[in-house]
Amino acid sequence: MLQVLNSAWALLLGMMLLMVGNGLQGTLLGVRGEIEGFSTLQMSVVMSAYFAGFLVSSRMTPELIRRVGHIRVFAALGSLVSATLITFPVLTDPISWTLGRVVIGFCFCGLYVTAESWLNNATTTENRGKALSMYMIVQMSGVVAAQGLLVLGDPSGYILFVIPSILVSLAFTPILLSVSPTPPFDSTKPMSLKELYRTSPLGCVGMFLLGGVFSAQFGMAAVFATQIGLSVGEISTFIATIYVGALVLQFPIGFVSDRIDRRILILACAAIGGAAALYYFLFGGSFYTLLVVGFIVGGTSNPLYALLLAYTNDYIEYEDMPAASGGLLFINGVGAIAGPLITGYVMGALGPNGFFLFIASLMLGLAAYAMFRMTQRAPAFADDDYEATTYAPILPTASPVALEVAQEVYIETDQEIAEEVGASG
Repeated sequence: MLQVLNSAWALLLGMMLLMVGNGLQGTLLGVRGEIEGFSTLQMSVVMSAYFAGFLVSSRMTPELIRRVGHIRVFAALGSLVSATLITFPVLTDPISWTLGRVVIGFCFCGLYVTAESWLNNATTTENRGKALSMYMIVQMSGVVAAQGLLVLGDPSGYILFVIPSILVSLAFTPILLSVSPTPPFDSTKPMSLKELYRTSPLGCVGMFLLGGVFSAQFGMAAVFATQIGLSVGEISTFIATIYVGALVLQFPIGFVSDRIDRRILILACAAIGGAAALYYFLFGGSFYTLLVVGFIVGGTSNPLYALLLAYTNDYIEYEDMPAASGGLLFINGVGAIAGPLITGYVMGALGPNGFFLFIASLMLGLAAYAMFRMTQRAPAFADDDYEATTYAPILPTASPVALEVAQEVYIETDQEIAEEVGASG
């Protein structure tokens, strides 16, 4: 880890500042929307727009980079984010916010692609896995830290919108002044969705459902918390708890996943998270109960992204892994766009707690489908003595570059294990 920090600390610092800015604006809009009198449906459209922009950018940014280069793309998108953030308190109508969120989603995906390309270029085969872990920690730490900033100002004013704008602008400094020469950029065409589904039905269905779960958490959690009457401090604590759960449980779940049939763990995580969400929908509870539920839901749903990626990799050849990651990213993105829209409809029909009913339905549905798939296919590894170490920590906020880095870690680690098994055998 120290080697990674020494070689890429500026990139990681810049990425943390970007995540703080992104995490703060997402929560802040949910609170400010309630103050401005936006309906639940209007807020669901606003929040869904981010993921629409993100998905479009995942396809367009690689071409932009090839045409004008990493530095120009990074500077242009970062400037656009900074400018857009300070328009939200000025143009307080649903249409302007929706368009602004499309722009924010598009730009942040492009920023992630660019910065992650530099990070990948700054690492080696020996430390790429550690760099990916550190990157995930930085991402989650940034989002958690952002929630603490929410209590520093009045959500009905301007200051809290200026802060993320400044943070995004400051993120340019360590990244642009320290990066190595711009790396080559080659994007991989995804395999057809039909072929990907035939290869891993659980991976495809799981990624789609998980897209809805994550986008509901990222986009509608603040709306839910505001509607049930939480204070700004309580809202920030609740949102932070979701991501603390994701950070704390990521590595233990990854450790276990390399030693048992991954479907068992996918089923268990989805069932536990779904049960916790369903409990709160049915019975509610105190603020502390809400925090426990948020921790469990966040801690079980976020690692599922890496679990489903690793599970899909178990059934495909090395050369197909980058292509598969592109398809899974697209499927997840489609689910993410639909997530806030459906959540908003359910909350409008059933009240704020419909937020947890939506999450429970998707996670329990994933658990049920995982159970069904276990009756249709044998485990990828039947040898009980085989211990894979191919879980790569990756979050639903990942860009195509981060997914391909995770695939590289998977391939390199799996090849090393194969060589060790062959040498010992």
